[in-house]
Amino acid sequence: MKYRNFLIIAMVGLLAACNNQPQTTPSDIETPVSIKEIQKGSISKLINSSGTALATYNVDLNSEMSGLYNLLNNPKTGKPFKLGEAVKKNQTIIRLEDKAYENGIAIDSKKLSLEIAEQEQNKQKDLYEKGGVTLTEMRNTEVRVTNSRYDLENAKINLEKMNVMAPFDGIIVSLPHYTANTRVTQNSPMVGIMDYSRMYMDINLPESTIEYVKANQPVHITHYTLPDDTLKGVISELSPAISTETRTFKTKILIDNTALKIRPGMFVKADVVVDRAESAIIIPKNVILSNRNRKYVYIVERGTAIARNIKTGIEDEDNAEVIEGLNENDNLIIRGFETLRDNSRVKVLNLNN
Repeated sequence: MKYRNFLIIAMVGLLAACNNQPQTTPSDIETPVSIKEIQKGSISKLINSSGTALATYNVDLNSEMSGLYNLLNNPKTGKPFKLGEAVKKNQTIIRLEDKAYENGIAIDSKKLSLEIAEQEQNKQKDLYEKGGVTLTEMRNTEVRVTNSRYDLENAKINLEKMNVMAPFDGIIVSLPHYTANTRVTQNSPMVGIMDYSRMYMDINLPESTIEYVKANQPVHITHYTLPDDTLKGVISELSPAISTETRTFKTKILIDNTALKIRPGMFVKADVVVDRAESAIIIPKNVILSNRNRKYVYIVERGTAIARNIKTGIEDEDNAEVIEGLNENDNLIIRGFETLRDNSRVKVLNLNN
């Protein structure tokens, strides 16, 4: 009986001691958070689309005449031209030879005929000034000179048909193989050339965006093989008509590909910049909380989480412009905000700038 009384007394004493210990209230618990000091930056409102990038200049050249095939050497390498090599405008890549055809043109004879006609014209001019010939006789020599000049120009044009020349600066993208000095027929494929330093793409944009998209708006061009590079583009043309089938309208984009980073035929992403804000408060979209029509975020002031109502402006895929509610250098809570309440105590784990 004494042992039982002693045990009861000991338990009562223990409970009393526990009741005298200080209590921790929920408001004293510090929630761990990460913060970011807000800095001003720029943000763009984008309309996203995608399409195939194509070369602005593209040509497949065929032989205008038949003849013996000769692939010429590239002056830069000293070796025959090959795929991927650059060519200059009017540079001869392939020459066809046909002696019978060249003899039939008789270009040397036509040069001589022009020279004789010009000499006769000069003689007739001198005689006309001295009264030795009539005006008609002098003008007839002018006709002969003109006809001789046309004959020579046509002969040069026909002779140039034996040369396959680049019509513009570009890159060889196709080059069918023919054995040297074998005869190829007229209209045989010879070489394909592209200039893709300037490219274009046709895209279809939703009907809902037609009020935002205008000519000359900038466009960001990206490709998954170039994660760190963004090329510059611009809206060059757009159709005012909406397709009744797809509810979209056609738009053409010109792309500056001077560094040749994207290749013809690549499927690229196009982000049309329809609005832009400079020197704006920019925050990640995923930290914005909402309650009915209210948008808010948490910032840290003296170890306490403060809820700030905000008003947003331009948004992109990841960020939003804040036009009311935040200031530069505010410490925005970017992790650990999900369970916070206004005036909650927080412990900052790290500062992400």
